[in-house]
Amino acid sequence: MDIQHIINLVKETKGIITNREMAAHVKEKGIADYVTQVDIAIQDFLKKSLYTLAPDIQFLGEETGLQQMDTDNYWILDPVDGTTNLMHDYQHSVVSLALCCQKEIVMGIVYDPFHDELFSAIKGEGSLLNGTPIHVSSAQTLSETIIGIGTAKRELAQENFTKFLKVYENSQDIRRLGSAALELAYTACGRQGGYFEAYLNPWDYAAGMLLVQEAGGKVTDWNGNTLTPALGSQIAGTNGQVHEELLKLLS
Repeated sequence: MDIQHIINLVKETKGIITNREMAAHVKEKGIADYVTQVDIAIQDFLKKSLYTLAPDIQFLGEETGLQQMDTDNYWILDPVDGTTNLMHDYQHSVVSLALCCQKEIVMGIVYDPFHDELFSAIKGEGSLLNGTPIHVSSAQTLSETIIGIGTAKRELAQENFTKFLKVYENSQDIRRLGSAALELAYTACGRQGGYFEAYLNPWDYAAGMLLVQEAGGKVTDWNGNTLTPALGSQIAGTNGQVHEELLKLLS
């Protein structure tokens, strides 16, 4: 499949995701969990476009929820990763699209229309930012880099913030972008040495995971186990060099 064709489709969502009127129409799905007209419109557009392109490939998206896939080939889409950011015009929201084949992510795209950055990867072919190869940070220790954090699951707030403090004390600093896909993309291009979060759904991490791996990094759960793309999980994505150090702080 021609990834450039897919990239062009994803880029067509810019006019939707930057539409402030649509972003103002918000529905609360759960505690601190929202959906806007933008989320729905992008998912509908890409689902229809991808089905037209490849009708034999099924679809797993945030606004349809987790479901048992009865095929080995399916798209994994987060139409807006960073919906809360979008609601406040924080301009750190992305479209995240991955292709899973035979239980492996083989294509990943993370599109940030606010900064005109398109991160992409094909398994075995490296990661790109706007067509230029990228690589993870060369930091050897946490003290040489910044680490991204995610605050998923409010019921784990006390436990999460205890871990944030540990990582803060052992790294140069911590950051929170409010978008898991963007955190992983920033890890892939070396802007930060790693990122972790207590729980993510497949659409949050699938594309970003491949970006990190193809850029020379490592992505596992907090116990160092390989991730299963169709399941939610803890996430730790790093440049590989600081991975074990980070996991020790999270254990």
